[in-house]
Amino acid sequence: MLDIKFLRNNPDLVKENIKKKFQDEKLPYVDEVIAYDEEIRQAKTRGDELRNNRNVVSRQIGQLMKEGKKEEAEEAKKKVTEMADELAALEAKEEELSAKLNERMMVIPQIVDPTVPVGKDDSENVEIEKYGDPVVPEWEVPYHVDIMESMDGIDLDSARRTSGNGFYYLKGDIARLHSGILSYARDFMINKGFTYFVPPFMIHGDVVKGVMSFSEMENMMYKIEGEDLYLIGTSEHSMVGRYIGQILEKDQLPQTLTSYSPCFRKEVGAHGIEERGVYRIHQFEKQEMVVICEPEESKAWYDKLWSYTVELFRSMDIPVRTLECCTGDLADLKCKSCDVEAWSPRQQKYFEVGSCSNLGDAQARRLGIRVRDKENGNYLPHTLNNTVVAPPRMLIAFLENNYRPDGTVLIPEPLRPYMGGQEKLVPKK
Repeated sequence: MLDIKFLRNNPDLVKENIKKKFQDEKLPYVDEVIAYDEEIRQAKTRGDELRNNRNVVSRQIGQLMKEGKKEEAEEAKKKVTEMADELAALEAKEEELSAKLNERMMVIPQIVDPTVPVGKDDSENVEIEKYGDPVVPEWEVPYHVDIMESMDGIDLDSARRTSGNGFYYLKGDIARLHSGILSYARDFMINKGFTYFVPPFMIHGDVVKGVMSFSEMENMMYKIEGEDLYLIGTSEHSMVGRYIGQILEKDQLPQTLTSYSPCFRKEVGAHGIEERGVYRIHQFEKQEMVVICEPEESKAWYDKLWSYTVELFRSMDIPVRTLECCTGDLADLKCKSCDVEAWSPRQQKYFEVGSCSNLGDAQARRLGIRVRDKENGNYLPHTLNNTVVAPPRMLIAFLENNYRPDGTVLIPEPLRPYMGGQEKLVPKK
């Protein structure tokens, strides 16, 4: 969400930004906002004038009554009533216009960073760098569900009976591997100096509106019927929402947080839910990292965050690459974002396993998060988030890259303490 003063002073820049994001249908919103803003300011000016005049006339009434000028006093009372009626109408108009202005401002996209490549959708995202060799082994790598089933580690049929497509039962060594990776990721981030959290898994509607765009909300969030509660799609939602309406002291920044949660997503859209597999599903678990920092430090934190994910995956012998998201692939609140993609030896291509985003001051503005500055006035911090790891999707990359021709799956050394010292997973079927 943009600052109204910025939009008022830079309408052409805001329109150019909308064009870069290929959202031309929103171009008229800029002029509408400017018109609403002008009417609101006129109403405020007239309201201040009326309040001042009303106070003057009100004081005159007492003096007129003392002087016995009852008729003049009654006329003055009528004026006060008329001014009160006009003021009430102005306040109602101002409230109506403010609601319309806010509705438009909520869907006008954040100004993207100048380094973001211009493109219509994710097909025009730009590769930044590869880490590790994307090897295609001489032996055949099975589909990830087949590997899991060989370990007697997944039950999709039962999940379909209890819950439908997009759900799963993990069991045995695969379930342990799933939990072990999350525990390893937790400790990895704690060792980077981040504070570990387990947050609420449901949040109020005002927090949802503060942390994400309306289109994301519609396509992602599950609402609890009859209550002002939504299931989170990622722990970033409740972690940033934790600061709603708060004023932070400068010495409290940066806030560096890492959080575990289950995540729930509708996955509405072209991709749909997989009938057999755990790549696109309704429920998964994730370790997230969130930073709230000084505005001038957010670019440096952005680079740190995605590099941590790369480091984590490389420690588990998984080749990855980073991909710069183009303007058309950025959600409206984001000013810069990159995906971390893992190598799939079976498909011989990379696929997304995490996303790092700098949201500038957009979430802070919506949620009313400020930093205290007694000399220059309070200001908005920047917020960033990044996926540390999100199994079971990440398990696909893990299993494929560590699969061996005898059907075993090697366990990299950093994970072995979380797997009871096991060096490999052995098929049971």
